[in-house]
Amino acid sequence: MAGLIWLCLAYVLSQFFRAFLAVLSEVLERDLGAAPEALATASGLWFLSFAAMQIPVGWSLDHLGPRRSAAALLLLGGGGGAAVFALASSPAHISIAMFLIGIGCSPVLMASYYIFAREYPPARFATLAALMLGVGSAGNIVASYPTALAAELIGWRGTLAGLAALSALVAAGIFVSVRDPARVESTAKGSVLDLLKLPVMWLILPMMLVNYAPAATVRGLWIGPYLADVFHLTTPQIGQATLAMGAAMIAGTLCYGPMDRLLGTRKWVVAGGALGSVAALVWLIAAIEVSPLLSVALLAAVGFLGGYFPVIIAHGRAFFPAHLVGRGVTLMNLFGIGGVGLMQFVTGRLHTGLAGGAASAPYAAIFAFLALALLIGTVLYLFSRDSID
Repeated sequence: MAGLIWLCLAYVLSQFFRAFLAVLSEVLERDLGAAPEALATASGLWFLSFAAMQIPVGWSLDHLGPRRSAAALLLLGGGGGAAVFALASSPAHISIAMFLIGIGCSPVLMASYYIFAREYPPARFATLAALMLGVGSAGNIVASYPTALAAELIGWRGTLAGLAALSALVAAGIFVSVRDPARVESTAKGSVLDLLKLPVMWLILPMMLVNYAPAATVRGLWIGPYLADVFHLTTPQIGQATLAMGAAMIAGTLCYGPMDRLLGTRKWVVAGGALGSVAALVWLIAAIEVSPLLSVALLAAVGFLGGYFPVIIAHGRAFFPAHLVGRGVTLMNLFGIGGVGLMQFVTGRLHTGLAGGAASAPYAAIFAFLALALLIGTVLYLFSRDSID
């Protein structure tokens, strides 16, 4: 139990690091000249480095165990990357720091999921995964208004220096307290390629690619520039808005956790949430300049309705052989996190291309792109086989 608590603390850091740029967007542009597109690139690099690490992390979980995998990477990548950020003097340094931090955060959630998959009944996986995701998402809350206050009190450099020290402390806690599950003794060989040969995965993986992108892309970056450019909100007000969206994301994740067992389906829980997210994004586009309160409420709805990430993981996990569980869950996470990274690069280009016209035009295009991508992924997913029959 102590090991899972330390892993949960590490996941709090992971959630923080993927979301805090939205709150600091104005001060980073003022101090370092980091325009929205530069921050979108930095955010995208966090997600892409995180995603690129999922294959080696999967191998490491199956062969070295979650203790060493999570502790080493969080110390070197998370602590080291936060230290680089604290010393940054240009937007390029922010990109390097975010790339390193993405590597450091890459094993944390999957280490927990690996333990759940190996030591608990399969029927409880989605509930446990959602609980870890929901509690760990407190980092989303810390990355909102509290970060804005910390930046005002001790500066953003002091805040990042403190996070570097905290990352090192949590890494040490993981190394001391996490106990690796017993190795699966099997003569069966296998790799990620064996998982990709499963036909059902080719209908689940496209959904993984787009499911997390609307909430993570907007909460991780665009909510700040959108509310500042269109409604002229201040940094503390943006912090409050991101707090609302972050709280909604946590509540949604916790609500989705037991729904597969209550309703007897994973596929339709996910599909219903995805279509609800699309509807909220379309409404947001229609009301793009109406009211900051309405926009924040709709963004919170996107966050709440998009909390089905652990249910998709549970859907795919049901098809994995025991000796490939580590590589299976990290393969799915690669698509989920990698999709966000790709979306950040695309949305950054959309913002740059439409800047200079109506203040709301870049953000309407960003929200429309995210809605369309999610809709396409959902349509493909509807042809998949449910893992609760």
